[in-house]
Amino acid sequence: MLHTFAFHDLFIPGNVSAPPTRIDTGYLIPPGRVALLHPFGETEFYRHGWNSWSPSGWTRTDGETIGIKNSPGRLLTADDAVNDTPHAHSGSAVGAIAGPNGDVLLLGSLGLGTPRVGADGNTLWARAEHDEAGWFVAYGPEQKVFADYADLVSERLGRRSQKAGRVWSSWYSFYEGIDEQLVARTAADLSGYPFDVFQLDDGWEPIVGDWTAGPDFPSGMEATARTIRDAGFRPGLWLAPLIALPQSPIVRERPDLLVKDEHGQPLVTGYNWGSHYHSLDTTQDEVKEHLREVFTRVTGWGFSYLKLDFMYAGAVPGHRQRDLHREAAYRDAIQHIRQVVGDEVYLLGCGVPMIPSVGVFDGARVGPDVGAFWDNAERVGDPSGVGARNSIIDSVNRAWMKRLYEVDPDAVYFRSARNLLDASQRGMLQDVAAILEFKSTSDPVEWLSESEREELRRYLERSNEVRQLGRYTFSIDGREVDLTAAVTGTYVPEPPSVVA
Repeated sequence: MLHTFAFHDLFIPGNVSAPPTRIDTGYLIPPGRVALLHPFGETEFYRHGWNSWSPSGWTRTDGETIGIKNSPGRLLTADDAVNDTPHAHSGSAVGAIAGPNGDVLLLGSLGLGTPRVGADGNTLWARAEHDEAGWFVAYGPEQKVFADYADLVSERLGRRSQKAGRVWSSWYSFYEGIDEQLVARTAADLSGYPFDVFQLDDGWEPIVGDWTAGPDFPSGMEATARTIRDAGFRPGLWLAPLIALPQSPIVRERPDLLVKDEHGQPLVTGYNWGSHYHSLDTTQDEVKEHLREVFTRVTGWGFSYLKLDFMYAGAVPGHRQRDLHREAAYRDAIQHIRQVVGDEVYLLGCGVPMIPSVGVFDGARVGPDVGAFWDNAERVGDPSGVGARNSIIDSVNRAWMKRLYEVDPDAVYFRSARNLLDASQRGMLQDVAAILEFKSTSDPVEWLSESEREELRRYLERSNEVRQLGRYTFSIDGREVDLTAAVTGTYVPEPPSVVA
């Protein structure tokens, strides 16, 4: 049916499935396809990515699209490969187009169903794989309409209030090369620094899919959690509970518990660790019992901060035992995990579908992995690739999501050793973390100079007052921070100095 949306002196004709409802902040539109005819011509479009690593940001409707191109394997891991449109402007769940004077026209989904929003020089449109949720449309100042949209999503899906505090993670220092002696020494060195969480990342398990203590933790994970707690920190642990590598016990012994392809074989749902991996079919009772056992064991060891990674794999299209839409299957799985661990355990999602995770996860990563370098020479043109630049771009473009859960821009650096980032680039990462209000690092104390140790301590102890001044400009404790060049790609790093 046709409907005209009235916003002060702007009138937008639209095609919708049923009559909209006017509310204070805009309009609620029932489930179904939406097409809005806008008067702005070729303009800027906000594209939002599906999962934590998916590219997000503003681009022109008559310009280059944002997305992962010419890399099907990476696309499968880092965005919604089924619905991605590399030659047209579209993204996941919410989109917006820029009008005059800083106002934007926003169209966003209010729930699950793998919703998609796109635009061109004439139309802002929306559709979903499964018409489960309605839509919100609003026109006004950019920060306000995104805040109003986030608040409506939270009203429907929930909003948790637990805070992570200040986090130290093992990943960007030791990667998979961790053992219980290294953990004990590193935790002892950090004792007295104002961290709240000491989180072990990948490397403690025998293989992804087998969530028991690996051979480098002979005393067991309960002993390691006790070591961390005795050093004064909350014990944290990394898991990827919805995936398994081909050589893991669950894949070798129980392939019937995996999501299947059209031929009835275990579906390949992504690539990492030099291999493909598979997804657990979380609609099966045995898989839910397996997850119950895993999370009962892990929390029983004493870990109460859990980083759950590669979670998008629970929402990929495939054949499951129950005929349930894929985002609904994913949300059922994470709600099951939340029920097992209880409300006191902090759940940080990484690689999560962003909107379906609202109300269950306490926090979520909002950008690609950071790195001790500015750009990724191995993935030229891949906006989901590891590196400080890509991490900053996605994170800043998702600052509005702070109203949904804590948003994690990933680790910041203070070390100059073992690091290709210069002081200015390290400072940008630190500013983004302050803006997003989630501070974490991976620097071991022994890698820091005395001045860097003091800088780290001051940064962690500081409670920042942050105000957003514009799309990419902020005030941090009265200091204006302009990230426009870094986010829009006009920032040119200084060439490294040459030592004679």
